[in-house]
Amino acid sequence: MTGTLFGVSLGPGDPELMTRRAFALLQRPDAVWTWPIRSGKSESYALAIASRAGLTPPAASAGESQALLFPMTHDGEKLGRAWLRAAQTVLPLLQAGRDVLFLVEGDASTYATFGHLAQTVKAMAPEVAVEIVPGVPSFIASCAELGQPLAEQDDTVAIVPAAYGVDLVERLLDDFDTLVLMKVKPLLDELIALFERRGLLDRVCFVEKAGAPEERVVRDITTLRGEKVNYLSLLIVQNPLRQRGERIKGCKKKTPAATAQPAEADTEEMADD
Repeated sequence: MTGTLFGVSLGPGDPELMTRRAFALLQRPDAVWTWPIRSGKSESYALAIASRAGLTPPAASAGESQALLFPMTHDGEKLGRAWLRAAQTVLPLLQAGRDVLFLVEGDASTYATFGHLAQTVKAMAPEVAVEIVPGVPSFIASCAELGQPLAEQDDTVAIVPAAYGVDLVERLLDDFDTLVLMKVKPLLDELIALFERRGLLDRVCFVEKAGAPEERVVRDITTLRGEKVNYLSLLIVQNPLRQRGERIKGCKKKTPAATAQPAEADTEEMADD
């Protein structure tokens, strides 16, 4: 029997937002811990969340815990090599019957490194079981911190990496009531200019490191012009000016003729019997 590869979602930063399922898995003495780092000199944000929850990783010297390198790059070849090395690291443990826990900040199914690791492992060894432990994503925690809903009634929502560019964001403003823009660091000044031009500055909030001790919430985003913000930052945009199209209300009811036909057929069959 092979072990299971778990994507253990820890929430965005506040250890009290960790699910009971995730906390229970991290207390298992027989499981191996792994976590992502961006470089050999960086610390793991996910591991810091577990530490704030009072959890201690197993002994690294015995191979019971280790960091896996996932570099911050858009170079497909470099990323592919990193995913392969990470999979080659955990696969022998899984094939030896050990369960491997991969720590993930936020939710493991939402813009998370875990998906790449799991796909690579499954490509190498289809028999390995993979389980995702769901968690609170940063944009949900941000809405709670701001005291505002992500969506109400028939509101539409788009969750988009800001790296797709300002032109796309502007087009989305016409189609969605709420935009969640992830990883806004490279384009923040351009986005501020866009929202100023569209008259939406008072409908945009900035959140950095949601739930962590260093969390920062900024409601006047013009104060962020020229500032170098953290990678773990987002914007939540609500557009009350959006023109909505026609919406379908209710469900179509069956006509009396449509509902009567099967009953008549049943009666004929009974008569034949």
